[in-house]
Amino acid sequence: MVAYQKFNQFVEDLAHEVHDLAAPGDQLEIALTPTASAPVAANSILGDLTETVYTNLSARTITKTSSAQTAGVYKLTLTDLVLTATGAVAPFQYVVVFNQATTSPLDALLGFYNHGSSVTLANGETYTIDWDDSGGFITIT
Repeated sequence: MVAYQKFNQFVEDLAHEVHDLAAPGDQLEIALTPTASAPVAANSILGDLTETVYTNLSARTITKTSSAQTAGVYKLTLTDLVLTATGAVAPFQYVVVFNQATTSPLDALLGFYNHGSSVTLANGETYTIDWDDSGGFITIT
């Protein structure tokens, strides 16, 4: 995957306490979108996106490894996520991270990655989302 691209609204949402990225209750998840429905920086909630159908796909829940600052630099690290197909999965190209726990706004977006081309999974195939362990999913200076 290419570099993380943030949604513009994410910056304001952090300042307005929409997200508490350290809280266990703030559950991050991924959404997948097809090639023809690329997310854009101006999107702010999950409802702004056209999602791929998740039939035959394992859980999309992300596990947070750490959420901490060192010398004034905050870093959120995530455990790699392996998606497993239990049947044919509709094509997708973009992996979007959102906060499933937010209600106002509903399902607030954080950022997204572009796989670079369309991905289709057949029964038994996997797709690994390998988050950056050293740089973190997000770093705030």
